[in-house]
Amino acid sequence: MEIDKTSVLKSFLTYSKSQKIGVILFFAIIILLQGIYYSYKVDVPEIDAKAKQNWLSNQSSVDSLKLVASNSKATIYPFNPNFITDFKGYKLGMKLQEIDRLLAFRKENKYVNSAAEFQAVTKVSDSLLRVISPYFKFPDWVKSKKGTYQPYEKKDFGKREKLLILDINLATKEDLMKIYGIGDKISDRILEQKEKYGAFLSMEQMEDIWGLSPEVIEKLKQFFIVKSNSMAKKVKINTANVKELSQFPFFRYQLAKEIVVYRSMNGDLKLEDLTKIKGFPADKIGIIALYLDF
Repeated sequence: MEIDKTSVLKSFLTYSKSQKIGVILFFAIIILLQGIYYSYKVDVPEIDAKAKQNWLSNQSSVDSLKLVASNSKATIYPFNPNFITDFKGYKLGMKLQEIDRLLAFRKENKYVNSAAEFQAVTKVSDSLLRVISPYFKFPDWVKSKKGTYQPYEKKDFGKREKLLILDINLATKEDLMKIYGIGDKISDRILEQKEKYGAFLSMEQMEDIWGLSPEVIEKLKQFFIVKSNSMAKKVKINTANVKELSQFPFFRYQLAKEIVVYRSMNGDLKLEDLTKIKGFPADKIGIIALYLDF
């Protein structure tokens, strides 16, 4: 339905003066509000394609920095830097080339004995060294009397004092500490273990001593052998009671009971009977048998 403009105009002319003023003010307010709206409208500029590309290219760097920051908060425990693995080096922030230099150095059977030597071998930056070096833990024997580290060239096994092949059961603490990798505490453990058995009967028993790495055990086998064994504490397996058997380092009280029960039911034990006893440490039978009298 079309609006008759003429009739509208005639109707307006018939309004009173106050009504005309009200209509005019109403339209004036609408126009004023529209003017204010368009005057203060904020235009958000579009990010051009080049700016977007720059932002995306920098995002990977931001993500990397976040990853480094999160890794830096991880707890670091004391460790020997000579035995850093690929994964350990990555977690510490080392570059692949730096880790490879250390691994190549260790393949030559050489060791670093200080933070300075570690940096000389790996070429890590000063900033990274300052972060990780406080957690370096070297063996006790590395420290000299003045508390400084001796250069690793002097610590190479072949260049130290020549060692004679000694009886492990007659070795002193000083003799043991001449072996690269054995310090004050580990030498005490070896002597305590010998005291427990009276004497070592096999160099394979070094594998039961906590703290000895396979490399150090091999060094021990090169320079020590078992000669005197008369002090070894032997167990009469076929006559010892439960209490006597349980005092043997390899046997627990429950195993001692099992041995006595098996013996009472089957007669005197033979070497081949040992693995038939419930709970017997079959993997150690070779060493255990050396301390048994049948």
